[in-house]
Amino acid sequence: MVDIFSSLTELLAPSSCTFCAARTDGTELCASCRDALPWNTVACPRCALPQAHDGLCAHCAQHPPPFAAAWAPFRLAPPVRQQIHALKYQATFRHAQLLGRLFVDRLRTREAPVPDVVIPVPLHPTRLWRRGYNQSVELARALRRDGLRVEPRWAQRLRRTADQIGTDAVARRRQVAKAFAVDPRVAGLRVALLDDVMTTGATLAELARTCRRAGAAEVEAWAIARAP
Repeated sequence: MVDIFSSLTELLAPSSCTFCAARTDGTELCASCRDALPWNTVACPRCALPQAHDGLCAHCAQHPPPFAAAWAPFRLAPPVRQQIHALKYQATFRHAQLLGRLFVDRLRTREAPVPDVVIPVPLHPTRLWRRGYNQSVELARALRRDGLRVEPRWAQRLRRTADQIGTDAVARRRQVAKAFAVDPRVAGLRVALLDDVMTTGATLAELARTCRRAGAAEVEAWAIARAP
């Protein structure tokens, strides 16, 4: 009986760090690995771009995006990059759970109003069928467990777009133009859009425009990680 209890305790409360395998007190990360994560501590408040100073970046100062604010707790760097890629391309769902919990922990420290609804960025039905899941929806599960309202069905991708890896900002904007539809229930609500990675912000920007046209009171762009 003692052995069974010990095994269950080990399963439910991991005693080694996910990244370095050092012994912990039941947490997933040791203090050293947690501190060493690529936290996006200094970033543009409008587009979440990592930078060396507070305040708006030069681009947002001249060309504000259609969302009121953007927030990403991590820079897209190891080991977060590998975790996101493993989730996205290898269906490693335990990474979604860890990243989601870290996201929620940092979200609680934000001095900003809680949105009325969180909408994960949708995949086109064809891509969703082939992959079998939407990584943004998987990441949003931690937000729902924390009490936030998550509505994955409130946004739809109307047409399939090409993979944006390796394309520049102009090409990305063209690819996603008028690619989304949103539920009219966003009218009057503060909306947060959630994606796994924000690179140029083109996808989140187009979805934000769609929400604003539908009457959303305010739109924020959230991502797990922001590309520099």
